[in-house]
Amino acid sequence: MLEPEIAAFIERASALYPSHHAAMTPREQRDLYDRYAATLTPPLPSELTTQDANFRTDAGQAIPLRLYRHRAKASEHGTIRGTVLYFHGGGFVLGSLNSHQMVTARLAADTGLDVIAVDYRLAPEHRAPAAHDDCLAITLAALNNRLPFDLPDHAGLQLAGDSAGGTLAASVALRLRDDGVSGVRGVALVYPMLGTEPQLPARDTEANAPMLTLADVHKFRNAYWGTVGGNSGERDEEYGDPTPGPAWTIPLAATRFDGLPPTLAIGAEHDPLRDDARVFVERIREAGGDARLLIGTGLVHGCWRALETSPGVQAMHRAVCDFLGEQARD
Repeated sequence: MLEPEIAAFIERASALYPSHHAAMTPREQRDLYDRYAATLTPPLPSELTTQDANFRTDAGQAIPLRLYRHRAKASEHGTIRGTVLYFHGGGFVLGSLNSHQMVTARLAADTGLDVIAVDYRLAPEHRAPAAHDDCLAITLAALNNRLPFDLPDHAGLQLAGDSAGGTLAASVALRLRDDGVSGVRGVALVYPMLGTEPQLPARDTEANAPMLTLADVHKFRNAYWGTVGGNSGERDEEYGDPTPGPAWTIPLAATRFDGLPPTLAIGAEHDPLRDDARVFVERIREAGGDARLLIGTGLVHGCWRALETSPGVQAMHRAVCDFLGEQARD
């Protein structure tokens, strides 16, 4: 059953953003999504400052970044206690620095940590592993203090993301583990997409959930990964046939789940991706790791935008903030 406040949020959101319309071009979808997000985004908290910059990767990609910093806590503590790289959701097709400001701003305001939003390349113009490569490059730059911000050398780094951004955060953590790179203290995933096919039983029981359906998941998957692990991609008339992405971009396809930083994974009850979070946590725990699971009762995919009205979302947000704060103190 939906939380009453979430039911009201869905009604409002549906009026602002009816569906992922197949007839729209990617640019039209992005414009609509950004307008929808702007309508639901409150003013920037007065206690925060922001700074925009671009980082050019070794591969020549210019990646826009935005730093959110808490004025009072930065002054009070003398130095920033830690940094969170935030990878936005949007199915690898949608999203921008602006679209998720209500999340990144509140994380910075409520934790006192620096939060850096990352605007990676989007599909279908840039298929797998473009977004993953961008986020990996930014993470490595952050670990080596090469980002264009005034960040203390000793600031602990964490990764966070929602939906497709959760895919990116989990994938980067796994890739760093495989490459023998340490330094990430924690990983927070909110209703993440962690495979190319959602895990059972939510894949079937929540296939027609509000805000995100199984058909939506497949469309986004095909736009970014194409044909992976036996799943048939759909030909895009403008961009051509999809091709498989590398295995490291699919967290639940990993052969090992040990050696990861402490991980928080949150699923929404009414979301076909709900059990991706559960299965990921179970595999990390089975490998002896520190992984925590929260299932938001009565919540839906994309519900973080209901933070100002939904008690369930407020509890979810507190769980993320508490986790990031705990890892920053360790």
